Amino acid sequence: MREWSVGIVGGSGYVGGELLRLLLGHPGVSDIQVTSRRHAGRRIGTVHPNLRGRTGLKFRRAEDLQPCDLIFIALPHGESAEATRQLAQLAPLLIDLGGDFRLDDPGTWRHYHGVDHPLPDELCEFVYGLPELHRERIRRASRISSAGCNATATILALHPLYSRGLVDISRTVVEVKAGTSQGGNAPTAGSHHPDRSGALRCYRPVGHRHVAEIKQELGLRPSDPLHFSATAVDMVRGVQAVCHVFLRDPSLTERDIWAIYRQDYGPEPFVRLVNEKRGPHRLPDPRPLAGTNFCDIGFVRDPDSSRLVVIAALDNLGKGAAGQAVQAFNIVSGHSETRALEFTGLYPV
Repeated sequence: MREWSVGIVGGSGYVGGELLRLLLGHPGVSDIQVTSRRHAGRRIGTVHPNLRGRTGLKFRRAEDLQPCDLIFIALPHGESAEATRQLAQLAPLLIDLGGDFRLDDPGTWRHYHGVDHPLPDELCEFVYGLPELHRERIRRASRISSAGCNATATILALHPLYSRGLVDISRTVVEVKAGTSQGGNAPTAGSHHPDRSGALRCYRPVGHRHVAEIKQELGLRPSDPLHFSATAVDMVRGVQAVCHVFLRDPSLTERDIWAIYRQDYGPEPFVRLVNEKRGPHRLPDPRPLAGTNFCDIGFVRDPDSSRLVVIAALDNLGKGAAGQAVQAFNIVSGHSETRALEFTGLYPV
Protein backbone atom coordinates (compact mmCIF):
# COMPACT_ATOMS: atom_id res chain seq x y z
CA MET A 1 0.00 0.00 0.00
CA ARG A 2 1.45 3.34 -1.03
CA GLU A 3 2.44 6.10 1.38
CA TRP A 4 0.73 9.48 1.24
CA SER A 5 2.16 12.98 1.32
CA VAL A 6 0.06 15.23 3.53
CA GLY A 7 -0.38 18.94 4.22
CA ILE A 8 -1.94 20.53 7.30
CA VAL A 9 -3.12 24.11 6.77
CA GLY A 10 -3.49 25.87 10.10
CA GLY A 11 -1.31 23.47 12.05
CA SER A 12 -0.54 25.62 15.08
CA GLY A 13 -3.97 25.28 16.75
CA TYR A 14 -5.09 22.53 19.07
CA VAL A 15 -6.70 20.54 16.25
CA GLY A 16 -3.62 20.96 14.08
CA GLY A 17 -1.44 19.71 16.92
CA GLU A 18 -3.65 16.68 17.41
CA LEU A 19 -3.51 15.93 13.68
CA LEU A 20 0.29 16.08 13.82
CA ARG A 21 0.42 13.76 16.83
CA LEU A 22 -1.68 11.17 15.00
CA LEU A 23 -0.09 11.49 11.57
CA LEU A 24 3.49 11.33 12.87
CA GLY A 25 2.63 7.82 14.07
CA HIS A 26 0.80 6.79 10.91
CA PRO A 27 2.78 4.28 8.81
CA GLY A 28 0.88 5.31 5.68
CA VAL A 29 2.11 8.92 5.79
CA SER A 30 5.54 9.57 4.32
CA ASP A 31 5.77 13.35 4.25
CA ILE A 32 4.03 16.13 6.19
CA GLN A 33 3.93 19.85 5.51
CA VAL A 34 2.46 22.18 8.15
CA THR A 35 1.53 25.82 7.70
CA SER A 36 1.01 28.62 10.18
CA ARG A 37 0.64 32.37 9.66
CA ARG A 38 2.09 33.27 13.06
CA HIS A 39 4.76 30.63 13.48
CA ALA A 40 6.32 30.14 10.03
CA GLY A 41 9.96 29.08 10.42
CA ARG A 42 9.57 27.80 13.99
CA ARG A 43 9.98 24.17 14.96
CA ILE A 44 6.79 22.24 15.65
CA GLY A 45 7.82 21.41 19.21
CA THR A 46 8.03 25.07 20.22
CA VAL A 47 4.26 25.38 19.70
CA HIS A 48 3.18 21.80 20.45
CA PRO A 49 5.46 20.86 23.38
CA ASN A 50 4.22 17.24 23.46
CA LEU A 51 5.94 16.79 20.07
CA ARG A 52 9.39 17.92 21.21
CA GLY A 53 12.00 15.59 19.80
CA ARG A 54 9.35 13.69 17.87
CA THR A 55 9.94 15.56 14.62
CA GLY A 56 12.26 18.13 13.06
CA LEU A 57 9.42 19.68 11.07
CA LYS A 58 9.04 23.44 10.93
CA PHE A 59 5.97 25.49 10.18
CA ARG A 60 5.93 27.10 6.75
CA ARG A 61 3.89 29.85 5.14
CA ALA A 62 0.70 28.79 3.38
CA GLU A 63 2.02 30.15 0.10
CA ASP A 64 5.03 27.81 0.37
CA LEU A 65 2.87 24.69 0.53
CA GLN A 66 3.88 22.20 -2.16
CA PRO A 67 1.61 19.78 -4.06
CA CYS A 68 0.73 16.66 -2.08
CA ASP A 69 -1.80 13.83 -1.97
CA LEU A 70 -4.05 15.21 0.77
CA ILE A 71 -4.58 18.46 2.65
CA PHE A 72 -6.23 18.70 6.04
CA ILE A 73 -7.71 22.19 6.49
CA ALA A 74 -7.63 23.14 10.17
CA LEU A 75 -8.50 26.82 9.83
CA PRO A 76 -10.94 28.72 12.07
CA HIS A 77 -14.63 28.72 11.19
CA GLY A 78 -15.30 30.95 8.18
CA GLU A 79 -11.82 30.70 6.63
CA SER A 80 -11.95 27.35 4.85
CA ALA A 81 -14.18 28.46 1.99
CA GLU A 82 -11.78 31.22 1.02
CA ALA A 83 -8.82 28.83 0.97
CA THR A 84 -10.45 25.83 -0.69
CA ARG A 85 -10.11 26.76 -4.37
CA GLN A 86 -6.39 27.44 -4.08
CA LEU A 87 -5.75 24.32 -2.01
CA ALA A 88 -7.69 22.17 -4.49
CA GLN A 89 -4.96 22.97 -7.04
CA LEU A 90 -2.36 21.46 -4.70
CA ALA A 91 -4.06 18.20 -3.65
CA PRO A 92 -6.72 15.92 -5.13
CA LEU A 93 -8.19 15.17 -1.67
CA LEU A 94 -9.27 17.80 0.88
CA ILE A 95 -10.53 17.14 4.41
CA ASP A 96 -11.92 20.28 6.02
CA LEU A 97 -12.18 20.30 9.80
CA GLY A 98 -14.01 23.64 9.92
CA GLY A 99 -17.69 24.27 9.55
CA ASP A 100 -17.82 25.90 6.13
CA PHE A 101 -18.93 22.83 4.14
CA ARG A 102 -20.92 20.73 6.60
CA LEU A 103 -24.31 21.67 5.18
CA ASP A 104 -25.24 20.29 1.79
CA ASP A 105 -27.87 22.85 0.78
CA PRO A 106 -27.27 26.59 0.12
CA GLY A 107 -30.78 27.44 1.31
CA THR A 108 -30.19 25.69 4.61
CA TRP A 109 -26.90 27.58 5.00
CA ARG A 110 -28.72 30.86 4.39
CA HIS A 111 -31.42 29.91 6.90
CA TYR A 112 -28.91 29.36 9.72
CA HIS A 113 -26.25 31.93 8.88
CA GLY A 114 -28.34 34.78 7.50
CA VAL A 115 -26.07 35.20 4.46
CA ASP A 116 -25.36 33.33 1.24
CA HIS A 117 -22.55 30.79 1.24
CA PRO A 118 -19.48 32.15 -0.60
CA LEU A 119 -19.21 28.94 -2.68
CA PRO A 120 -22.77 27.57 -2.84
CA ASP A 121 -22.11 25.30 -5.82
CA GLU A 122 -19.37 23.49 -3.91
CA LEU A 123 -21.44 22.54 -0.85
CA CYS A 124 -22.73 19.42 -2.58
CA GLU A 125 -19.17 18.34 -3.42
CA PHE A 126 -18.31 17.73 0.25
CA VAL A 127 -19.32 14.53 2.01
CA TYR A 128 -20.26 14.91 5.66
CA GLY A 129 -17.38 13.12 7.35
CA LEU A 130 -19.12 10.97 9.96
CA PRO A 131 -18.01 7.42 9.09
CA GLU A 132 -20.73 5.66 11.06
CA LEU A 133 -23.33 7.23 8.76
CA HIS A 134 -21.47 7.83 5.49
CA ARG A 135 -18.62 5.32 5.27
CA GLU A 136 -19.20 4.31 1.65
CA ARG A 137 -19.61 7.90 0.46
CA ILE A 138 -16.41 8.84 2.28
CA ARG A 139 -14.59 5.96 0.59
CA ARG A 140 -15.33 7.49 -2.84
CA ALA A 141 -14.96 11.15 -1.87
CA SER A 142 -12.43 13.77 -2.90
CA ARG A 143 -13.90 16.44 -0.59
CA ILE A 144 -14.79 15.65 3.03
CA SER A 145 -16.16 17.98 5.68
CA SER A 146 -15.41 16.59 9.13
CA ALA A 147 -18.33 16.74 11.57
CA GLY A 148 -18.42 19.17 14.50
CA CYS A 149 -17.63 17.82 17.96
CA ASN A 150 -20.98 18.65 19.61
CA ALA A 151 -22.76 17.44 16.50
CA THR A 152 -20.87 14.14 16.42
CA ALA A 153 -21.84 13.31 20.00
CA THR A 154 -25.48 14.31 19.49
CA ILE A 155 -25.94 12.62 16.11
CA LEU A 156 -24.38 9.35 17.22
CA ALA A 157 -26.51 9.41 20.37
CA LEU A 158 -29.80 10.00 18.54
CA HIS A 159 -29.49 8.61 15.02
CA PRO A 160 -30.61 5.03 15.83
CA LEU A 161 -33.83 6.43 17.30
CA TYR A 162 -34.50 9.12 14.68
CA SER A 163 -33.78 6.85 11.72
CA ARG A 164 -36.50 4.48 12.95
CA GLY A 165 -39.03 7.20 13.81
CA LEU A 166 -39.14 6.11 17.45
CA VAL A 167 -39.23 9.52 19.15
CA ASP A 168 -41.44 12.58 19.28
CA ILE A 169 -39.27 15.03 17.34
CA SER A 170 -41.03 18.07 18.82
CA ARG A 171 -39.72 17.38 22.34
CA THR A 172 -36.02 16.56 22.04
CA VAL A 173 -33.78 18.52 24.42
CA VAL A 174 -29.97 18.29 24.22
CA GLU A 175 -27.57 19.78 26.76
CA VAL A 176 -23.90 19.61 25.80
CA LYS A 177 -21.07 20.21 28.26
CA ALA A 178 -17.74 21.00 26.61
CA GLY A 179 -14.11 21.51 27.62
CA THR A 180 -12.23 24.73 27.07
CA SER A 181 -10.10 23.46 24.16
CA GLN A 182 -13.25 23.61 22.04
CA GLY A 183 -12.77 27.38 21.89
CA GLY A 184 -9.33 27.14 20.26
CA ASN A 185 -5.97 28.45 21.44
CA ALA A 186 -6.58 32.17 20.85
CA PRO A 187 -7.12 33.85 24.25
CA THR A 188 -10.34 35.75 24.90
CA ALA A 189 -11.88 37.57 27.85
CA GLY A 190 -13.94 34.46 28.60
CA SER A 191 -10.91 32.16 28.55
CA HIS A 192 -8.72 34.32 30.84
CA HIS A 193 -7.80 31.96 33.69
CA PRO A 194 -9.01 34.06 36.68
CA ASP A 195 -12.38 34.43 34.97
CA ARG A 196 -12.61 30.94 33.50
CA SER A 197 -11.27 28.68 36.25
CA GLY A 198 -14.04 26.93 38.15
CA ALA A 199 -16.74 28.42 35.94
CA LEU A 200 -19.84 26.57 34.78
CA ARG A 201 -20.89 28.82 31.93
CA CYS A 202 -23.84 28.27 29.61
CA TYR A 203 -22.32 30.07 26.65
CA ARG A 204 -24.90 29.12 24.00
CA PRO A 205 -28.37 28.49 25.47
CA VAL A 206 -29.92 28.80 21.99
CA GLY A 207 -28.71 29.28 18.42
CA HIS A 208 -25.63 27.04 18.38
CA ARG A 209 -24.37 26.64 14.79
CA HIS A 210 -23.93 22.87 15.20
CA VAL A 211 -27.72 22.52 15.35
CA ALA A 212 -27.86 22.90 11.57
CA GLU A 213 -25.72 19.83 10.88
CA ILE A 214 -27.44 17.84 13.63
CA LYS A 215 -30.82 18.44 12.02
CA GLN A 216 -29.46 17.64 8.59
CA GLU A 217 -28.02 14.29 9.68
CA LEU A 218 -31.09 13.33 11.74
CA GLY A 219 -33.33 13.97 8.73
CA LEU A 220 -35.02 17.07 10.14
CA ARG A 221 -36.06 20.20 8.29
CA PRO A 222 -34.61 23.58 9.35
CA SER A 223 -38.03 24.49 10.75
CA ASP A 224 -38.30 21.32 12.87
CA PRO A 225 -37.57 21.86 16.57
CA LEU A 226 -34.40 20.68 18.27
CA HIS A 227 -33.84 22.27 21.66
CA PHE A 228 -30.06 22.51 22.10
CA SER A 229 -27.88 24.29 24.68
CA ALA A 230 -24.12 24.24 25.29
CA THR A 231 -22.27 24.83 28.56
CA ALA A 232 -18.53 25.26 29.06
CA VAL A 233 -17.12 23.30 32.01
CA ASP A 234 -13.77 23.42 33.80
CA MET A 235 -11.96 20.71 31.87
CA VAL A 236 -9.63 20.98 28.87
CA ARG A 237 -10.78 18.14 26.61
CA GLY A 238 -14.15 16.51 26.33
CA VAL A 239 -17.77 16.71 25.22
CA GLN A 240 -20.75 15.11 26.93
CA ALA A 241 -24.17 15.31 25.26
CA VAL A 242 -27.17 14.58 27.48
CA CYS A 243 -30.15 14.04 25.16
CA HIS A 244 -33.72 13.88 26.45
CA VAL A 245 -36.13 12.23 24.02
CA PHE A 246 -39.68 10.93 24.40
CA LEU A 247 -40.56 7.57 22.91
CA ARG A 248 -43.59 7.36 20.67
CA ASP A 249 -44.15 3.81 21.85
CA PRO A 250 -43.91 3.73 25.66
CA SER A 251 -43.93 -0.07 25.62
CA LEU A 252 -40.34 -0.17 24.29
CA THR A 253 -38.17 -1.75 26.95
CA GLU A 254 -34.50 -1.18 27.76
CA ARG A 255 -33.77 -4.54 26.15
CA ASP A 256 -35.48 -3.35 22.92
CA ILE A 257 -33.47 -0.14 22.90
CA TRP A 258 -30.16 -1.87 23.56
CA ALA A 259 -30.89 -4.19 20.63
CA ILE A 260 -31.39 -1.18 18.36
CA TYR A 261 -28.09 0.41 19.38
CA ARG A 262 -26.21 -2.86 19.08
CA GLN A 263 -27.62 -3.36 15.59
CA ASP A 264 -26.33 0.03 14.46
CA TYR A 265 -23.06 0.27 16.39
CA GLY A 266 -22.05 -3.29 17.23
CA PRO A 267 -19.59 -3.52 14.30
CA GLU A 268 -18.31 0.06 14.69
CA PRO A 269 -14.65 0.27 15.81
CA PHE A 270 -15.02 3.61 17.59
CA VAL A 271 -18.49 3.53 19.16
CA ARG A 272 -18.67 1.80 22.52
CA LEU A 273 -21.97 1.07 24.25
CA VAL A 274 -21.83 1.60 28.00
CA ASN A 275 -24.23 -0.69 29.83
CA GLU A 276 -23.11 -0.80 33.44
CA LYS A 277 -25.74 -1.22 36.14
CA ARG A 278 -23.82 0.33 39.02
CA GLY A 279 -20.66 2.18 39.96
CA PRO A 280 -19.28 5.62 39.03
CA HIS A 281 -18.61 4.65 35.40
CA ARG A 282 -22.05 3.35 34.49
CA LEU A 283 -22.67 6.30 32.14
CA PRO A 284 -20.38 7.85 29.48
CA ASP A 285 -17.82 10.33 30.80
CA PRO A 286 -15.43 12.23 28.50
CA ARG A 287 -12.51 12.24 30.93
CA PRO A 288 -11.12 8.73 30.23
CA LEU A 289 -11.59 9.35 26.49
CA ALA A 290 -8.97 12.12 26.26
CA GLY A 291 -6.64 11.44 23.34
CA THR A 292 -8.85 8.69 21.90
CA ASN A 293 -11.13 8.38 18.90
CA PHE A 294 -13.94 6.70 20.82
CA CYS A 295 -17.50 7.85 21.34
CA ASP A 296 -19.13 6.16 24.34
CA ILE A 297 -22.94 5.95 24.38
CA GLY A 298 -25.34 4.87 27.10
CA PHE A 299 -28.88 5.60 28.16
CA VAL A 300 -31.33 5.51 31.06
CA ARG A 301 -35.03 4.76 30.64
CA ASP A 302 -37.30 6.85 32.87
CA PRO A 303 -39.61 4.32 34.58
CA ASP A 304 -42.29 6.96 35.22
CA SER A 305 -42.68 8.35 31.70
CA SER A 306 -41.81 7.80 28.05
CA ARG A 307 -38.58 9.79 28.50
CA LEU A 308 -35.30 8.25 27.46
CA VAL A 309 -32.05 9.99 28.41
CA VAL A 310 -29.26 9.12 25.96
CA ILE A 311 -25.73 10.19 26.91
CA ALA A 312 -22.72 10.34 24.58
CA ALA A 313 -19.15 11.34 25.41
CA LEU A 314 -16.02 11.91 23.33
CA ASP A 315 -12.81 13.93 23.10
CA ASN A 316 -13.58 17.08 21.13
CA LEU A 317 -10.05 17.09 19.65
CA GLY A 318 -10.18 13.34 18.91
CA LYS A 319 -13.43 11.82 17.66
CA GLY A 320 -14.79 15.38 17.53
CA ALA A 321 -12.06 16.67 15.20
CA ALA A 322 -8.59 15.31 14.34
CA GLY A 323 -9.22 11.65 15.12
CA GLN A 324 -12.36 11.57 13.03
CA ALA A 325 -10.53 13.25 10.14
CA VAL A 326 -7.77 10.64 10.29
CA GLN A 327 -10.45 7.93 10.41
CA ALA A 328 -11.87 9.37 7.17
CA PHE A 329 -8.37 9.44 5.65
CA ASN A 330 -7.92 5.77 6.53
CA ILE A 331 -11.17 4.92 4.77
CA VAL A 332 -10.27 6.86 1.63
CA SER A 333 -6.68 5.59 1.47
CA GLY A 334 -7.58 1.94 2.00
CA HIS A 335 -5.74 1.61 5.32
CA SER A 336 -7.28 -0.13 8.28
CA GLU A 337 -9.87 2.26 9.71
CA THR A 338 -8.18 2.11 13.12
CA ARG A 339 -4.66 2.86 11.87
CA ALA A 340 -2.89 5.41 14.12
CA LEU A 341 -6.07 5.63 16.25
CA GLU A 342 -5.51 2.65 18.54
CA PHE A 343 -4.75 4.68 21.69
CA THR A 344 -7.21 3.59 24.37
CA GLY A 345 -6.90 6.52 26.77
CA LEU A 346 -5.47 6.94 30.27
CA TYR A 347 -7.14 6.25 33.58
CA PRO A 348 -6.91 7.79 36.07
CA VAL A 349 -5.82 11.20 34.84
